Amino acid sequence: MTNIVEFVKQQEQVFTPVITENSVDWAKESQFAIQLFQANDFLAKIALGNPVSAQNAIINVAAIGVSLNPALKHAYLVPRQGKVCLDISYMGLLNLAIESGSIVWGQSVVVRASDDFKLTGLSSEPIHNYNPFNKDRGEIVGAYCTVKTITGDFLTECMSIEDIYKIRARSESFKRNSGPWVSDEGEMIKKTVVKRANKYWPKS
Repeated sequence: MTNIVEFVKQQEQVFTPVITENSVDWAKESQFAIQLFQANDFLAKIALGNPVSAQNAIINVAAIGVSLNPALKHAYLVPRQGKVCLDISYMGLLNLAIESGSIVWGQSVVVRASDDFKLTGLSSEPIHNYNPFNKDRGEIVGAYCTVKTITGDFLTECMSIEDIYKIRARSESFKRNSGPWVSDEGEMIKKTVVKRANKYWPKS
């Protein structure tokens, strides 16, 4: 039976033809993929049991132009409903938009109960005053994503924590009390609002 290292190396012939960005390199990305599989036995088992899904996930790395480099934290290979899926982080989504020229910069921020937050309009930067070193800022009440477009405008999307948790409730891993919603809730909250905001950014 093919092991996970051999399986990944066999994907070069389908990966290379669909590379869209010069920064995406097979030699590096294949090693990043192998590292992810070797660090997660369940993910490796899913990949070998459903090789088509794993192949598609690896191909998508090349097609989208995102990297599995763990230092960048832009994208990951994750098990989902018996398949291997390419999961792009909120930092990856922002980076793709910046690299494509859709936006100049962007950020996603969590808002807590004691923060001084004021939305000044969907086309302007919100006011968000808080002490980042305060250990008692209260519970999370929501999050927002603000980006600056190439024309100099600002686009802001806000989501309440109730709306965010409705999306969290759909997560199969969260239902099993596992996955990123359990281990990295703050990052998933930011990602949720970025994914919604992304729908309204200029497309390039």
